[in-house]
Amino acid sequence: MNYKEVDAAKSTITRNTVDIDSRTGNIYEAIAIIAKRSNQIALEMKEELNGKLAEFATTTDNLDEVFENREQIEISKFYESLPKSNAIAMTEYMEGGTYFRNPKEDTEA
Repeated sequence: MNYKEVDAAKSTITRNTVDIDSRTGNIYEAIAIIAKRSNQIALEMKEELNGKLAEFATTTDNLDEVFENREQIEISKFYESLPKSNAIAMTEYMEGGTYFRNPKEDTEA
């Protein structure tokens, strides 16, 4: 997923609960869906960041040799400036981009 192109809020905004629960009919179910998607996004972002920072890992354990790597700092600043995973998940959910299903409803049908 390209997180640069996500149009999520970078700060906290107030949401209307009617808009949130309109797709499920239950505010708690909607929040649970958003929370699970947020965890997925956070895990993807963390794995991607760790993969990029692993390129800069050193094999020596000498504490005297601490290097300041500009590229590593820029990568870290980029990921810090991205919207938080919960804001991205909320935006996806509100725009209808989140797929979800209820297994209980699938078995009853």
